[in-house]
Amino acid sequence: MNRLVVGAQWGDEGKGKIVDILAKDVDIVVRYQGGSNAGHTVCVGDQTFILHLIPSGILHPGKICVIGNGVVVDPASFLEEKETLEKLGIDLDNRVLISQKAHLVMPYHKVLDTLKEESIRKTKIGTTKRGIGPCYVDKHARTGIRVCDMLEPDLLKSKIEHNVAEINRLLKHHNQEEFSANEIYETYLKYAQKLSPFIENTVYYLNEAWKQGKRLLFEGAQGCLLDVDFGTYPFVTSSNPTVGGLFTGTGLSHKALDRVMGVVKAYTTRVGNGPFPSELTDELGDEIRNRGSEYGATTGRPRRCGWLDLVLVKYAVMLNGMDEIAMTKIDVLDGLDEIMVCVAYELDGKRIEYVPSSLSEFGRCKPIYERFKGWEKTAGVETYDALPKEAMEYIRFIEEYLGIPVTYVSTGSKRSQIIAR
Repeated sequence: MNRLVVGAQWGDEGKGKIVDILAKDVDIVVRYQGGSNAGHTVCVGDQTFILHLIPSGILHPGKICVIGNGVVVDPASFLEEKETLEKLGIDLDNRVLISQKAHLVMPYHKVLDTLKEESIRKTKIGTTKRGIGPCYVDKHARTGIRVCDMLEPDLLKSKIEHNVAEINRLLKHHNQEEFSANEIYETYLKYAQKLSPFIENTVYYLNEAWKQGKRLLFEGAQGCLLDVDFGTYPFVTSSNPTVGGLFTGTGLSHKALDRVMGVVKAYTTRVGNGPFPSELTDELGDEIRNRGSEYGATTGRPRRCGWLDLVLVKYAVMLNGMDEIAMTKIDVLDGLDEIMVCVAYELDGKRIEYVPSSLSEFGRCKPIYERFKGWEKTAGVETYDALPKEAMEYIRFIEEYLGIPVTYVSTGSKRSQIIAR
């Protein structure tokens, strides 16, 4: 069975842990979008791994990890991650493949990212400033530089010179230090030497693997509500984390996908700006943030926290054709007297059960809650039947609302703290 693991909220749902758990039963793990703005945290024993570009499956010996054409690759970030993993005893040789067609994050992309964020005040996106958005802009403007271009020095040099000339005109206008095309060129030639063993025509590789019956696991970054087309635009990422991004980001047919798993945190978090109907801005919100260590794995920024919003999750289920849910961090809610779940919105005096396309309308939405009795302890529980009955009622309500089963329940951060139903 080939399965997609996709975040059903605003990212940070715990996809890294779920991919790590499922990876033991597959042959190949594939990232299909995003870049080093992702931060997937996996706890194995006493070690914590934070992965930005390399799929979480790398922690299982013998698994092949593919960085697909839909990903934007920062060579510096990849090499830093590679070095960190190798120091921890993780071997990457003959196990990581980078698509020839993937686009490269360049130094000027990071500067442009920062300039853009600093130039807008009221509508700051809250990007990681890692150059991901500007890299995707160049990709769609047909001025991007791809991984395969690094292997052709003359072509690489001409593309860098052309782009840097354009960028420097903009930087001069903003009184910023200009880039040296030659310095960038020399740097990326060195990157090419280090990355060349990993570069592969992954479109053919993945299609051949599928035909051979290899088991594939697809790992989405960010979350459905950050999708550039279907998320809370403009407070979104620059790619498609949803199921459609899998096909454009790998070159595989829709026939290669058998099952879609959505990952849902037992509550809701969001990083950066944008509407958040069920947000808790009081002491309870702060308590949940501290209990759940809700700080960005990539930026360290505190996440906004609130009650579980099932209107948003049901929207994600619909968009992706989800078959099942993996619920994470239920243990963070342990000990609360009462737990609430958003099941609808009030918009201008009317009850609605959909996510408005208009950002101003969504910003006016007030949550309508169902109330649930809290439970004592789920932390570390290893079987579903051993969960408190109140927690089981909570899960059962979610299943009925969404119309699909919760097949995994995470009861802690460690790899071993998972219930498979």
